Amino acid sequence: MAKKRLVSGMRTTGSLHLGHLEGTLKNWVALQDKYECFFFAAVWHAFTDRLKIDNLPAVIEEMVVDWLSVGIDPEKSVIMRQSSMHEHAELSTILCNYTPLGWLERCPTFKDDVRDDEARSKVSLGKLMYPVLMTADIAAYNAEVVPVGRDQLPHLELSREIIRRFNGNIGEVLKEPEAVLSSVPLLPGIDKRKMSKSYNNSIELRETAASLKDKIQQMITDPQRVRRNDPGDPEVCAVYAYHKIYTADRLDEIASGCRSAGIGCRDCKNILFERLNNMLEPIRSRRAEIEARPGYIAEVLSSGEDRAHAVAGATMQTIRKAMGFIS
Repeated sequence: MAKKRLVSGMRTTGSLHLGHLEGTLKNWVALQDKYECFFFAAVWHAFTDRLKIDNLPAVIEEMVVDWLSVGIDPEKSVIMRQSSMHEHAELSTILCNYTPLGWLERCPTFKDDVRDDEARSKVSLGKLMYPVLMTADIAAYNAEVVPVGRDQLPHLELSREIIRRFNGNIGEVLKEPEAVLSSVPLLPGIDKRKMSKSYNNSIELRETAASLKDKIQQMITDPQRVRRNDPGDPEVCAVYAYHKIYTADRLDEIASGCRSAGIGCRDCKNILFERLNNMLEPIRSRRAEIEARPGYIAEVLSSGEDRAHAVAGATMQTIRKAMGFIS
């Protein structure tokens, strides 16, 4: 039986951090054997909230190297740049005519960006059109499933509505994708804020042992625990949030030690360092192998984009005929 087709993308931000690993990449790796996967670097989406990305080719390559380092397999999955796929742009142009303005203005992410008149005057048309392009990214491959967290379900439902309206006018051409729900662990940055490269508070997948140790030592713990023998509250500690994911087998011991002052914050951080460093070591090794092959990422993208064009091209040919562009 043929595998169902899955499409997912990630905005081009350069090198990735643990939040990307836990929130997206581990799920992608697991899905490769179950679905026919198409993973794309969402280059155009990245420009919806910035007007320029310096050294974009290197930024894309850094991200794709991280994908491969954690286990995305170009033999199993199609890997591509959105910006190389003209089919996405063509289909987005078509679908915008079937998307009422009100649907886009009600989109949660757009509403967050236009809370007042000043913000509305600055937001771009690209931001408003983000869901249409997202729909085209999916529909160009007639994908049957899309991996999302529960908070992303409204965005996928909007894509389904756009496709449903298109099919209602043109004919049953495109499939309505279903969600593959994923659980996304919450990982704070080392300063307890949201993990983000812009905050300079993230733990990158590219950390060396030395840089990883330094960042873990910077992590914010319970501010009430001033001295070594002060009891602490692990639930207010950024380090403990990581222990919940990476040291679950010792969680009771660590929580109890914190509350009783049986272990100090430095001890707690050293436990986390050992566990994270062991997890990142094979990723570092794979990255070193990939980076020792000049031109390899270009080959992966070229091959993936050839495969993607074959599928998306067939989809667009069907759409062009259904719409009367060609006979």
